[in-house]
Amino acid sequence: MTTVAVIGCTHAGTYATTSILREHPDWKVDVFEKNDNISFLSCAIALWAGGHVSDPKRMFYSSPAKLEEMGATMHMRTRVDSVDVRGKSLKATDLASGEESAYRFDKLVITTGSSPAKPSIQGLSEELEGGRATLCKDYADAQRIVKRTEDIKSVIVVGAGYVGSELAEQLSTRGIKTTLIDALPHVLDNNFDKSVTDQAEQAFRDHDVTLAMGQKVVAFRSDVGSDGVDGHGITVVTELGEYTADMAIVGVGFVPQTSLVSSQVRTLGYGAIIVDEYMRASTPDNDVLDYVFAAGDSATVRFNPTDSDEYRPLASNAIREASIIGKNIERPTVAYAGTQATSGVQLYDLSMASSGITEDLARRRHIDADCATIVEDYRPDFMLTTTPVTAKLIWEKKTNRILGAQFAARHDISLAADLISVAIQAKFTIDDLAGTDMLFQPNFTQPINFVSSLAMTAVAQRDGELQTGKR
Repeated sequence: MTTVAVIGCTHAGTYATTSILREHPDWKVDVFEKNDNISFLSCAIALWAGGHVSDPKRMFYSSPAKLEEMGATMHMRTRVDSVDVRGKSLKATDLASGEESAYRFDKLVITTGSSPAKPSIQGLSEELEGGRATLCKDYADAQRIVKRTEDIKSVIVVGAGYVGSELAEQLSTRGIKTTLIDALPHVLDNNFDKSVTDQAEQAFRDHDVTLAMGQKVVAFRSDVGSDGVDGHGITVVTELGEYTADMAIVGVGFVPQTSLVSSQVRTLGYGAIIVDEYMRASTPDNDVLDYVFAAGDSATVRFNPTDSDEYRPLASNAIREASIIGKNIERPTVAYAGTQATSGVQLYDLSMASSGITEDLARRRHIDADCATIVEDYRPDFMLTTTPVTAKLIWEKKTNRILGAQFAARHDISLAADLISVAIQAKFTIDDLAGTDMLFQPNFTQPINFVSSLAMTAVAQRDGELQTGKR
């Protein structure tokens, strides 16, 4: 009987286990998870903190019992201490009993996920230990944040990416005085260009959130809380000022948890396991290990806009990668289609979504790209209500191939980003997108859909430059 060891069971581990047992129900699958839960949707932590989750138990879409019903052997609250990839063995400790055990495997699936980045900043460790600061990643962090924010009057959120921005938005709607700090110059600076980030920042200001952008944090220290008690508050010191609140939440990104195997497989510089299109890992010398697979936040993805292996820790990537492991675990069968890192966020009534690369990233990668931006109502102005959409398209000048797009509106524009994702994956040019058939019905769209209008603007801009000899 073939034995599989799956290490880690959040999104990638859950879907990998499911896909393996569906394809090979007679195989023995040992799943090792150090926590007492699986499949927690951490992307909803901010919504829970803001009071928008009906029941936190529903934030888990699977359970150890469900995987056991499929045939998995679940080792919950079990920490894997070492892995011998070549020797096909591992050692693990039952955290409840302290008992250590050795296991052998024929196939290894590494879905160890990521941990929240903990920057080496003066005083942070002490403030985390004292409970005045917290990280934001798993169910324990979520419980801590929800409980702690029940009775505070002020909060500092460090990190203005998706995690930090959503937390700042949700906590500010509860009347908690909120400060949002980031070393980058704009909110969501890695995800959107200025035409969109300006709108996000204005939304925060409209809701009395203090923005401290372009400010690197240099220290944390305990302080007086809003209740007047010393030690019940925290001060965050930046290069430009100091901010004091009842608690701080640090959400500055994620790092892959791959120390168990990082010296035995090929990784990117920060530890993400490089996988091929069949989710197989390789030796440091780049020899494919046909019995070792990785997916999710512990692994790279093929980023289609730049055709490169990159670290893009998103639940959607983890699920898509892991779902094909079962098809490939016996022999390479189904290739991973890659990702555009399509994502979205809603801040107050402002919806934002993107796919592919930003103009700023294209510039930093030295990609010869062009871009077009439009602002127009999503449906005809004879309708009783409508609202403008800001849309931006980025494409490669030489090939006219679409590289990315961004959308922002007080209207649901999420499917526009999905449309662009399909276009990038299919290697559409701006001409292809401009000629794509899209519906017209006044309830939903203008006679020319704003995505079509954006593509047509890009084509006209390119052709205008050609005619004037600018290209």
